[in-house]
Amino acid sequence: MTAATAHQTPRAWIGCLHCCYNSGHLVGDWFDAVDADEATLADVHKGSGRPYTACEELWVMDHDLIPIPGEMSPHEAAEWGRCFEEAGPEQWPAVCAWVRSGMHVTEGTGDLPSLPDFEERYCGHWESFREYAEQLADDTGMMTGWPEEAVRYFDWAGWTRDLAFDHTVVDAPAVEGYGVYVFRDL
Repeated sequence: MTAATAHQTPRAWIGCLHCCYNSGHLVGDWFDAVDADEATLADVHKGSGRPYTACEELWVMDHDLIPIPGEMSPHEAAEWGRCFEEAGPEQWPAVCAWVRSGMHVTEGTGDLPSLPDFEERYCGHWESFREYAEQLADDTGMMTGWPEEAVRYFDWAGWTRDLAFDHTVVDAPAVEGYGVYVFRDL
């Protein structure tokens, strides 16, 4: 476990890019993502023993709890940190699942998810899509007034399969209790 994964908020490892990294020296530290755009060369070099007066550029070379792969600017990491704060820690795993699905609606020009669109589409965390479908049928009163014989012979598998075409279903990792996240496709 890295220092970052012990935290429950997005974090970014910010390093000195040009002067240090490109010269073969790994100099940097972990920061809360929301504060990444406030990190300075002095903050990154603290304790490294390397001078930073000739250094120019900081870069996020690693991150935790940000749902996109690869490196990014400290500004972009800070935007993800602010997105986390707006969504809240309870919703963040679902937001990350939505982003990883590739079906999310972005805000602006980057990969940041539109949280109002997330809230409109998010149907919850379920043990299975079938469980979601059965609850949806109950909540909407789909079978209200049906004869018992019709309810008994209803093709749940077929109906659930067809319903899935209107949804994005993402497996939840073990650390999130398994199951699936369900999102309406609008």
